[in-house]
Amino acid sequence: MQNDTFEGNVDQQEIEKFSAMAEQWWDLEGDFKPLHLLNPTRLDYIEVGVEGLFGKKIVDVGCGGGILAESMALRGAEVTGIDMAHASLQIARLHALETASEMTLQKPNYEKTTAESFAQAHAGEFDVVTCMEMLEHVPNPASVIQACCDLVKPGGTVYFSTINKTWKAYLMMIVGAEHVLKWVPKGTHEYEKFIRPSQLLGAIDATQLKCDDLCGVEYSPFNNDFKITKNVDVNYMLKCTKVG
Repeated sequence: MQNDTFEGNVDQQEIEKFSAMAEQWWDLEGDFKPLHLLNPTRLDYIEVGVEGLFGKKIVDVGCGGGILAESMALRGAEVTGIDMAHASLQIARLHALETASEMTLQKPNYEKTTAESFAQAHAGEFDVVTCMEMLEHVPNPASVIQACCDLVKPGGTVYFSTINKTWKAYLMMIVGAEHVLKWVPKGTHEYEKFIRPSQLLGAIDATQLKCDDLCGVEYSPFNNDFKITKNVDVNYMLKCTKVG
């Protein structure tokens, strides 16, 4: 565990919120059902972008219960997941033990730390950094973006995903997902913390990262899954390369 000096960029209410839901991380019909439906789409997007995950050294920033981290390990990556929610990390470790026999290389390693502190200790060590559905839950997203840049090797790849700050996102992510469909508990999302692509790109431009791709992610009710689109009105993902 890192000696954390960046806990100021942690929203304790967010940590408590996700800790309270921790036991449901791997319940396919529970509070994290949307993430389980989304995960194959984001996993394929990441794998195609780096031309295969096998043997890649990856850190998943804001890993939660390990849904993405474990799926990347199952495809042969050497994965470290970091988060500040102790209860979520415990669930991630337990589930990794249950699926350890399926891992090609090794099960994910999980650490309780912030991105900033982890970057101080492991700068430039990773081929790939993923930071998915996390930026909208911290007080200072730009600080996390810089840490992700610091963690990846020159020429390496960083992925971000978050929620756009639009009326459509408010209707779908808060009114629809929380109040109508009840996919996630009320209060999971806060509209004020949603991030416009222009804001995210501005923060990326302040680092050594260069955005290579920006795409939207839309839910298809007919297939009960998510697909990559050009529409970034609600959920969107970015692929970046570290230059220099």
